[in-house]
Amino acid sequence: MAVAATVSLVAAGTSVAGAAPATAGQQQDTEYTVLLEDPGNRDFAIDAVHAAGGEVVRDNKAIGLLTVKAPANGFVEKVSASKDVVGAARSKPIGHSPAQNKAEKAKRDNVEKENTTSAPNKAPAASKSTAGMDPLDGDLWGLNLVRSNIARAKQAGDKRVYVGVLDTGVDGSHPDIAPNFNNELSRNFTVDIPNDSDGGEFDGPCEFRGCVDPANWDDGGHGTHVAGTIGAAANGFGISGVAPGVSLVNIRGGQDAGSFFLQPVVDAITYGADIGLDVINMSFYVDPWYMNCINDSTASAEEQLEQRTIISTVQRALNYAHRKGVTLIGAGGNNHEDLGKPRTDTASPNYPPGHARPRPIDNATCLNLPTEGNHVISVSALGPSTGKADYSNYGLEQTALSAPGGYFRDYFGTPWYRTNENMILSTYPRNVALAEGNIDEAGNITEKGLGAGVKKAVSGDKVGYYQFLQGTSMAAPHAAGVAALVVSQYGKKDKKNPGLTLDPDKVEKVLYKTAIQRACPNPRTVSYVNVGRTPEFDATCEGDAKFNGFYGHGIVDAYGAVTRGGQFI
Repeated sequence: MAVAATVSLVAAGTSVAGAAPATAGQQQDTEYTVLLEDPGNRDFAIDAVHAAGGEVVRDNKAIGLLTVKAPANGFVEKVSASKDVVGAARSKPIGHSPAQNKAEKAKRDNVEKENTTSAPNKAPAASKSTAGMDPLDGDLWGLNLVRSNIARAKQAGDKRVYVGVLDTGVDGSHPDIAPNFNNELSRNFTVDIPNDSDGGEFDGPCEFRGCVDPANWDDGGHGTHVAGTIGAAANGFGISGVAPGVSLVNIRGGQDAGSFFLQPVVDAITYGADIGLDVINMSFYVDPWYMNCINDSTASAEEQLEQRTIISTVQRALNYAHRKGVTLIGAGGNNHEDLGKPRTDTASPNYPPGHARPRPIDNATCLNLPTEGNHVISVSALGPSTGKADYSNYGLEQTALSAPGGYFRDYFGTPWYRTNENMILSTYPRNVALAEGNIDEAGNITEKGLGAGVKKAVSGDKVGYYQFLQGTSMAAPHAAGVAALVVSQYGKKDKKNPGLTLDPDKVEKVLYKTAIQRACPNPRTVSYVNVGRTPEFDATCEGDAKFNGFYGHGIVDAYGAVTRGGQFI
């Protein structure tokens, strides 16, 4: 898609003309997002904000969203009473304790870094062919499963195709990322949160002045891993991605700690749409609610308004991006549940501390966002045996495609069981590897790093690091990479600006029609008890070979997409 020169998003931190100062005595210690009923009635909505005691500090005009500072108590209910406002939601983790933040991060790491919780087994020796590939591509079984290794002979990706990575950031200096990284278009929509209201750490110390990381920086590692899977360069070094010739753009909406709050996420989506991104990868859910419900019987009045506001805001942003020509790819989630038959949610809200409680989930009125949002292609995760990974969400209503996400416990009963190589290898920022103790100050891989399978590539003065992770966060970028190849192969030149563009509905159709169909297993119910999971992980596949709850339309296929996709456009 063409890359536009202008955007409607006011830069973070820019004051909005006409914003009223706080009245005396108001303690403005909380930040909110306020969604307008009609963006055209902006002035009336701002009047409502002022009347409720708030001050507008930023304005996303693309979808009618205000960022507001206001008193900690009462603002949401007051401003939401206006007919010109849909609702409001807190956008900062006020009161989020460091202990809880560590617990939330540990929960995520227990899935994505399962190989670090116990000593992995050593994988059997295997012969590797890297002809026409990069040196470490022999470890990328996912690259082969989606047939990128043979698709690139016809289409390896066009530099005029832009893929947005909406994540924790992207290390644009990594030797496998740098050749394809577009620093000019990349943006960071987050501000690091060094301390919470109790004085404890949230994101950790601010490494840069103003607590805003550069647009080529990643303190979490998650976004860099995603970016590498999508489009690491085929440069004879390290690894290559599914679409090694496309351009990568960091549109960061995630905190260092791994939390994704509403305002940065929506700002990133609308910015990406305005600059003409062709694909956006979203491997997260919007905090603090794992499930946002229109009617939550356990919620306070403010919490109910917040959930409804999040649903409306995210849906409006996704609709906006789709209209602008963006193909939206989402991770299905790592909660090992049928999203069409969701279990009780026990993890929300994940801040303030102590507020999480069991919440009955109504499938008709509750959404996991963005993956269950409008126009989002939701992806489930497979292991190297092509079986559904134990942690992966699934379901007839939500799963559109399946892709390699890694499965540490795959191949039970064989020497491959519980090996690093069952997971997904991708790019790893040096600063994160050092902070996590996987390399030392001299850049050597430590004993801990060796156990986790961390790898190092060196060529002259170039040094790159790589780590194994697993999750639907790793599956989605495989699909995003194939989507980028579709645009590269069949996209048309934009008449007004440089770049390629292809209707996202056509991209979706090609992905679905060329996916490798996979029937449900026999028996249809898979038990994961033998690999050490509780019966809660047991999963039943519904549907047929053409479409089912484990694989959706099938396993995303790069070769099929670039060789047969034209007949479906």
